[in-house]
Amino acid sequence: MPYDFDQIIDRRQTNNVKWDRRAEVFGAGDLLPLWVADMDFAVPPGVTAALSARIKHPVYGYTFPPPEFYQAVIDWLAKRHHWNVKPEWLLVTPGVVPALNLAVLAFTRPGETVLIQPPVYRPFFRAAENNGRRLALNPLKEVNGGYTIDFAQLEAVVDSKVKLMIFCSPHNPVGRVWRQEELAQIGDFCRRHQILLVSDEIHSDLVYKGHTHTPVASLSPELAMNTITCLAPSKTFNIPGLTTAVTIIPDPEKRRCFQQIQAGLGLEVYNTLGITAFTAAYQTGEDWLKELIPYLQGNLDFLLDYCARRIPLIHPVKPEGTYLVWLDCRRLPLTPDQLRSFLINEAKLGLNDGREFGPGGEGFARINIACPRPVLAEALHRLEQAVGKLL
Repeated sequence: MPYDFDQIIDRRQTNNVKWDRRAEVFGAGDLLPLWVADMDFAVPPGVTAALSARIKHPVYGYTFPPPEFYQAVIDWLAKRHHWNVKPEWLLVTPGVVPALNLAVLAFTRPGETVLIQPPVYRPFFRAAENNGRRLALNPLKEVNGGYTIDFAQLEAVVDSKVKLMIFCSPHNPVGRVWRQEELAQIGDFCRRHQILLVSDEIHSDLVYKGHTHTPVASLSPELAMNTITCLAPSKTFNIPGLTTAVTIIPDPEKRRCFQQIQAGLGLEVYNTLGITAFTAAYQTGEDWLKELIPYLQGNLDFLLDYCARRIPLIHPVKPEGTYLVWLDCRRLPLTPDQLRSFLINEAKLGLNDGREFGPGGEGFARINIACPRPVLAEALHRLEQAVGKLL
């Protein structure tokens, strides 16, 4: 059935972060918000139907994931990503970010080091710093308007205190979908240096034509035993507010350590509606996703063409996956502080400041294109008009 992704849904006054915190975050309430990584599209009908059926029961007590929850994950990963996982590998967490923090707590000690690759999702930094761990940085390398991994610097930065690497696959914000040879090289690096690889694969279903996501743990049994994979249907099917994710840990001893920390923090509780939506999304959402991806591709093509023709001073880094686009604004005659002010006060747009993603983010902004195309067109028109007045 056709899904109407052009439908504009008024999300205001629903206590959602993207729209209802504009004044708090940007100091202005009249912005067009294209920042937080959720979509402005209605969820798949199967998710709504499953939630509606569950809501009809008037008791929302403590719950647990039923067998069909685990089977939904197993079937999805086998069909979509050719990865065969066992049900006992799956641990349920209240989101991918909590899982990253749990992994840091379980497998590193205060004063030890976590390795990340900026510019990257801000919670990667916080997972280390907020838990008393040090950070080692392996900045991505800019090559021909895109990004690659600097493997020479990766070898140079490592020392005996680096115990864990948080890896973003696909990468947020630069949009890389890593090739199998890159993943194998990362896996080999971690095994040689006895570093646990924690792979955030929450954007794994959102990949554009010509690219294929490979779960890093699927490359070999040896690599699987040294990898913790964090994922959820929340980005894919627009259900992040229901706070349900899975952490995949094939190694039984690592799984035991992770569960011990999770239990110690009281995080072995489950969201009743989250379990319902998670299961329904994987069971019924594939047709919806098959229509979503071409729509996002159309939005991406629209943005790339618009910037090339009408805002050439802004260079979008073409993503291979995710609905997030990394905008290179360094050709504008603006400092990073001035760029933030310009986007808010002149373009009237709520975008992510590139500096949120750490070193390498200066002069960049991140835009979320998971919105109806008329909304994206309005955003780009505002940006074009503002840049025109600047020059």
